[in-house]
Amino acid sequence: MNRIQPDFDYEILVPNIKVAALMSPRHLIRTLIAHQGTQGFKRLIISGMCAGNFKEVENRFDLKIEKGPKDLLDLPPYLGHRDLKSREGYGDFKMKIMAEIVDAHLLSLNEILSRARYYQACGADIIDLGCSPGSFFRTVDVAVKYLKDEDFVVSIDTFDPKTIEMASQAGVDLVLSINSSNIALAKDLSCRVVVVPDFGEGMESLEENIEKLEKAGVRDYVIDPIIEPINFGFSRSLYHFYVIREKFPEKEMLMGIGNITELTDADSTGINALLVGIATELNIQYLLTTEVDHRAIGSVREVDIARKLMFFSNQRSLLPKHLDYRLFISKDPQVSHHSQRTLRDMQQTISDRNLRIFVDESKITVFNSKIFVQETDPQEIFPQLGIKDAGYAFYLWKELMKAKIALDLKKKYIQEHDLNWGYLSNPEEPQAGQL
Repeated sequence: MNRIQPDFDYEILVPNIKVAALMSPRHLIRTLIAHQGTQGFKRLIISGMCAGNFKEVENRFDLKIEKGPKDLLDLPPYLGHRDLKSREGYGDFKMKIMAEIVDAHLLSLNEILSRARYYQACGADIIDLGCSPGSFFRTVDVAVKYLKDEDFVVSIDTFDPKTIEMASQAGVDLVLSINSSNIALAKDLSCRVVVVPDFGEGMESLEENIEKLEKAGVRDYVIDPIIEPINFGFSRSLYHFYVIREKFPEKEMLMGIGNITELTDADSTGINALLVGIATELNIQYLLTTEVDHRAIGSVREVDIARKLMFFSNQRSLLPKHLDYRLFISKDPQVSHHSQRTLRDMQQTISDRNLRIFVDESKITVFNSKIFVQETDPQEIFPQLGIKDAGYAFYLWKELMKAKIALDLKKKYIQEHDLNWGYLSNPEEPQAGQL
């Protein structure tokens, strides 16, 4: 086990119980009474495997009961990263998520509402009605009113003048996008607009369009320099975002990150986190994303988590590390393993036939008092176990396959517990320090 020297006073209390998961609140009360004294201690960490509500124990002994990690090996990083005071205020954000319903003009109202509710549940603040280039959304007014009646904030993503006018009259909140092709509409619209460069043009056209809006008396607008796909101008477009932020420090900006997540052969989780980090540094107020391609499914939820992580990191001048582990999906933030000597020592202390399963960096270990097997393939392990009971065989095969997944992905494996899949396992609560 990793050795640490905590910067606080502590005492180790060993209860008279062999299985930590079976320790009930009443058993803990008896243990503390027998210990004769908890004065001076404010916090009691118990195994994360313990079930039950320990509020009664907290009230009786004036202690904060905290369920720690499920594996003792994870206690050092847990203690090292679990600074509750430094996490005060975590979850705040300023950035707004715009979730695009692609080709909304081809969908029924019920389909649009269903998608809008899904995006909202994932954390979206604004529902964007996307239209194919050159298309006219003939029922856009009905769609906008339908969503507004359901209390959604709505934007429309189109250059078509007629669609824009109808959406504005219906009460849309934001129009994406305005450039020289339709900029004459802006002064007569009852909503805010997003100004972008002209088609195929660069930053000069964007600044010219901004100047035209100012001259027309339109002051309340959002700037989008347009982020380009990787290898099609991505690096240069990031530079453009930086330049525009320097030139217009007080103006709100938008970044459409779907151009990256939808067009890159990589998991969206890390891509979204990085782009949100860039947007946070540049003080960009709006992020536009979508989930059209299968590789981008979950992007709205990922951006929602990332904006909280990056905002907290930025405000506290902290690295975005050991703050929230929910964006670790295929990987775990860190994994500790028992040594071969420890596993052999464990075997010497048991007398029953129940099989224990452990995973380290290179193999799966299964043992009881009589058997000690180490392999990488469950099909090589199972025949050596001599299992005859069908129910127990089913249980072991399930655990061995889970162990195989953990071995292949280098994830943490704890027997009889699910693997940790980040926000997919626990979508609501930050998991910093809980491995």
